[in-house]
Amino acid sequence: MSMDPVFVFGTLRHDGLRATVLGDAGGVHAVPAVLSGARAHWVEGADYPMLVEDPDGRAEGLVLEGLSEVHRARLDYFEGGFGYDLVPVEVETDAGPRRALRYLHDDAAEPAGPWSLEDWADHHAPLWVAAAEEAMAYFGEIDGATLAGRMPMIRMRAGSRLRAEQPGPATVRSARRAETDVAVKALRRPYADYFAVLEADLSFRQFNDRQSPVLTRAGFAGGDAVTVLPYDPVRDEVLLVEQFRMGPFARGDVMPWVLEPIAGRVDPGEAIETTARREALEEAGLTLGRLHFVNGHYPSPGAVTEFVYAYVAEADLSGQHGTVAGLDTEGEDIRSHVVSFDTLMSLVETGEAGAGPLVISAFWLALNRATLRGDA
Repeated sequence: MSMDPVFVFGTLRHDGLRATVLGDAGGVHAVPAVLSGARAHWVEGADYPMLVEDPDGRAEGLVLEGLSEVHRARLDYFEGGFGYDLVPVEVETDAGPRRALRYLHDDAAEPAGPWSLEDWADHHAPLWVAAAEEAMAYFGEIDGATLAGRMPMIRMRAGSRLRAEQPGPATVRSARRAETDVAVKALRRPYADYFAVLEADLSFRQFNDRQSPVLTRAGFAGGDAVTVLPYDPVRDEVLLVEQFRMGPFARGDVMPWVLEPIAGRVDPGEAIETTARREALEEAGLTLGRLHFVNGHYPSPGAVTEFVYAYVAEADLSGQHGTVAGLDTEGEDIRSHVVSFDTLMSLVETGEAGAGPLVISAFWLALNRATLRGDA
């Protein structure tokens, strides 16, 4: 049975996103249309639009005709995750007026500047399409409200996948590619919330050039992270943060409070260095100076997707020892320790500094400390 047509004015005008959300779009026709008395504006602090009433406004969009019940259910599920509800509307098409339904955004949202499909497509479409691929995989398992709660981390994981599409160097390792040398027979997500577990039945090309048997492998999926070890070259001191960590606790560690560099996940669309500076303010109330890139690495490539961008940052650490910070909204309780470089290396040697990114950054600092102190 064909459902009432739906007018879309924003991100679903993008062919790739619309195709991902609808799934099999057979029989659906997208007809150009205009809604008078409104304009599309960015939602304040977000990367998607809302409609704002404007007597002289004309909001361009598409009328989606020929929608099946499944198409409508998929649209309702996806749009419901962003706070949209359906309301009736009349729009203009080349064939004349057309009655349709449109998704109305939550009135609590605040509009920002004018929105355009072209600008959005240039800067945000790849992330949205990648996020929609995971979001729509849960269709039929969760509702739109549950999806809304998961979308921040779905978008973080989407950003991680997009960064992973950039190939790295292959001077010693083989240059084999996932798309040509790994065959996925089935992909499942048996758990998804803040993190997700991916389980795949797959085979891969072996070093004897034969395809492996089909194997079942699981991976723990999160977003990418940035770590920062602040270093004061004048005082020859570093700042470490200490906090309760679920990983050691889940392992059974009797002392699950861990010394680490400042760390945080890369927000969707955020530049890596912006994450570093934001997290330093949030976790230690610290403004960073020059950032020095240490490396990018997988801390546990056997099963964990997380990729870490590690930095050492120059900073004035006077008065920072013993401060407690962190975001209440994230339940953070983070204490700062300012210690000498020699103490840092002693902590690494004894194992008290046991977080991998901290150890890597400490060794980088040991190699480059003289240069940093000479520049101070």
